[in-house]
Amino acid sequence: MKLFTKNIALACVLGLMTNVALAQDDTALDLDSLLKQLEQGQFAQNKQNAQREKEFAQKRSEQDAMLLQAKQTRNAALSTSEKLETQFEENEFKLADLNEAMNKRLGSLKELFGVLQQVSGDTKSKFQNSIISAQIPGRAEFLDNLAQSMGSTSKLASIAEIERVWFEMQREMTESGKVTKFTTDVIEAGGNKVSKEVLRVGPFALTADGKYLDYNGTTGSVAELVRQPAGRYGDSAMALQASSGELVEFGLDPTGGSILKLLVQAPSLKERVEQGGTVGYIILAVGAVGLLIALWRFIVLGIEGAKVNRQLKSTTFKSNNALGRVMKARDDYPEADTEALELHLTEAILGEVPKLGRFLQIIKVMSVVAPLMGLLGTVSGMINTFQAITLFGTGDPKLMAGGISTALVTTVLGLVVAIPMTLLYAMLNTRSKNIVYILQEQAAGVIAERAEAQSPNLQSSKTKA
Repeated sequence: MKLFTKNIALACVLGLMTNVALAQDDTALDLDSLLKQLEQGQFAQNKQNAQREKEFAQKRSEQDAMLLQAKQTRNAALSTSEKLETQFEENEFKLADLNEAMNKRLGSLKELFGVLQQVSGDTKSKFQNSIISAQIPGRAEFLDNLAQSMGSTSKLASIAEIERVWFEMQREMTESGKVTKFTTDVIEAGGNKVSKEVLRVGPFALTADGKYLDYNGTTGSVAELVRQPAGRYGDSAMALQASSGELVEFGLDPTGGSILKLLVQAPSLKERVEQGGTVGYIILAVGAVGLLIALWRFIVLGIEGAKVNRQLKSTTFKSNNALGRVMKARDDYPEADTEALELHLTEAILGEVPKLGRFLQIIKVMSVVAPLMGLLGTVSGMINTFQAITLFGTGDPKLMAGGISTALVTTVLGLVVAIPMTLLYAMLNTRSKNIVYILQEQAAGVIAERAEAQSPNLQSSKTKA
């Protein structure tokens, strides 16, 4: 009722405001006309209010009827719920009795189905990681569905399902002893998916185009290894794929790819050299220069040795070889005594020695400097390793092992350069000295002949003899 009264008062005010607005618009109306209009508006408003009260009373009766109907519906639902609960409890007891009866009837079959469920789960895990599934997909899904259905429901496996489990296990063993080819989609190292002919070697390896492949059991995809094993492994894979039945040597990974992944992670020779950094490249540059010098000196000394050997067999001395140039000193000084000739020959030999031993000391210095540079790179690498340990700690052994391995690469490079340089220096020095010994021997013979020619006592003794 309070709400109804407020509505009436509001209507009166609105009517009054309307009439006032009309009075403002029409200035010709006087106060009596205004009062008359107000009375008429109040009468109309009272009539509208009475109509509204009547409608409200009618709606209230309708609401009471709706409330009564809702209560009846609720009571009916409660009654139905009680009946369903009672029926559910009865069904639970019946189901328990039926399960007990089924377990008694199953007997030893229950243990059989339990073992079948366990075998299905274990075999599913093996099939999922087996590369044979790349050729025969869908085996793991069947076993997974069988194990889950037997574990989550009371449904028993059918004879066909039991026979298929046995068949899949037998097929796995049979395919493990075969080397077969099949066509499937292969994800290349660049990311492109291409249909290729894949060679499967039992359960051990997958290859295509001479490259090793990896099978992902989760996604069922076959992809090329980003890093391929180097050397004979790649060659054997290519030879096996090109084989038409003959025996080919091929490396097998019985661990299912673990050893292959470790083999792939091993750095190649190029990567090892790159680990040496700037010092390693300098060492290799020094070794390359030393090797070029050594090869050049080998050629020069070889040519010079051949010329000297030819000169030994000839009586005509030529200036295109060291022996000929030394022997010309005898012809240049025919009247010189023994001591003077010896000095001239010694001078000629000393002039040939630097030519024969040219750049040999540089090779010797390189053989000494190379390991020292390697030691320098090792010390620098160890400093960087200890700095990394200071920043990141010793929690990651790979960080320490990788840093130490990188540091030792320079030492290896230094030794790799120093050892051949030492051997080359020794060989070149020996060749040079052999030629010098020939020169000294021939010079000594010339001096002896000159001494015999100039000694009268020796000539007379020869005559008497």
